[in-house]
Parts: sequence; C-alpha cells; structure tokens
Amino acid sequence: MAILLVSDLHLDASRPAVTSLFIDFLRGRARDADALYILGDLFEMWVGDDEHSELNDTVAAALLELSSVTPIYYMHGNRDFLLGDAYATQSGMTLLPDPYVADFYGVPTLLSHGDAYCLDDVAYQAFRSQVRDLEWQKQFLSQPLEARLAFAAQARAASAAHQSGLANMETITDVTPSAIDELMTSFGVSRLIHGHTHRPFVHTDRGYERIVLGDWYEQGSVLEIVPNGEFTLESLPVLPK
Repeated sequence: MAILLVSDLHLDASRPAVTSLFIDFLRGRARDADALYILGDLFEMWVGDDEHSELNDTVAAALLELSSVTPIYYMHGNRDFLLGDAYATQSGMTLLPDPYVADFYGVPTLLSHGDAYCLDDVAYQAFRSQVRDLEWQKQFLSQPLEARLAFAAQARAASAAHQSGLANMETITDVTPSAIDELMTSFGVSRLIHGHTHRPFVHTDRGYERIVLGDWYEQGSVLEIVPNGEFTLESLPVLPK
C-alpha cells in the first residue's frame, strides 16, 4: 500500500495521450493505494462545473470509479480554482483547503499547490488576488458559458505572453524561499509537498524537506510514499496516441 500524489496534469482535449495516461493510472496502480492526492491543475482550465465536456465527464467517471476503493483528495490549482462542489461530488473527490496538513503514516506533511508562494511574480500575484475574490468568482460564474470560455482563453494567452517576457523567469516563477521558510515555521512541520512550478525535485537545504511534483506535459509525475516513510518521485512515459 502507498499514498500517491500528483499535480499539474493540465488535462486538455488537445492532449488526449496525457488523459489516457491518467485514466490508465486511475484504473491501475491507484486502485491499490491508501489514498490519492491531486494538488491542483488537474485541468488546463476550468470555467465552472456546468461545462459538461466529453473530457470533463470522462475524467469524472474514472475518478468516481476509483473513489469506491481509494479515497481521493483534491486541492485547487491556479488553472482550476473554480472547480466546485458539484464536480467534486460527480468525481467522488474530497476538496481540501490550501495549505493543508495531512498525516502520512505518522509524518505531518504540509500540502499546497504552491502558486501562492511565488511572490517575486508580482503581476501573477495581483491577478491571483483578483480571481480568488469570492465576489469576483460569483460574478464570473453568473456569465454565459461561452463568455467564460472566451475569458479563459484570453487569460491563457496573456499568461503565456507574460512568462515569455520575463527576464529572470526561472527565479520569478519559482517559490520565494523566505515565503516557504515562514510557511514551514508557522505550521511547525518539516515536510512540504507542492506542485505548480513544474520543477520536480527534493529540496533539503533549508532545514526541512520540500518535495516538488512535476507536470504531465511530456511525462507523468507521481510521488509514492510507503508506510515506512520512504518515497519515490517518479516519471511515467506519455505515449503518443
């Protein structure tokens, strides 16, 4: 048995091979896990639980099937922060706040998507503050689906343009070390697991353990933690389909 964690799958209809890899993962090894944690950005974009696309419903069905044998916990990312109770119920997932402390075989472990701590990216943090406002979300979700999809497409294009124009993108789009230090001190734990940065690695140089999950663009990324405390951060090949 093991606990499995994934993040940043960015599932999209234009990348069916990644969706197939994830569904195979759900129907395979995830069925033998003690729990599955999805730490945000399951989808490339999410404009509301009322978008019943083939992709959204196919993924929901596979998750719901898994939930009958393996508990699934979901944390919002920066692309799918509007995923709500309706889709969580449809998928058999339990929503978690960000950050959240989980007990992994006796080890208190802090979980986060990670985007809230990329403080050097000032423009993104301003955008994040706007779209995480509950009144903004209420007004956005009241718009017709077509208008929401158009806004999301524009936001994706703007994000890509913003990142391509950053002079020090590797530093600016990564987490700010002092912010992580403060976070770890405030929760009093010695292990953090997060995604968002797409830089899979195990950091141990600041007096605590920070495990960064990888994305699922060119390969899958899975963290497996077993009962004795050992863990493996592994890659899954994405086969073209």
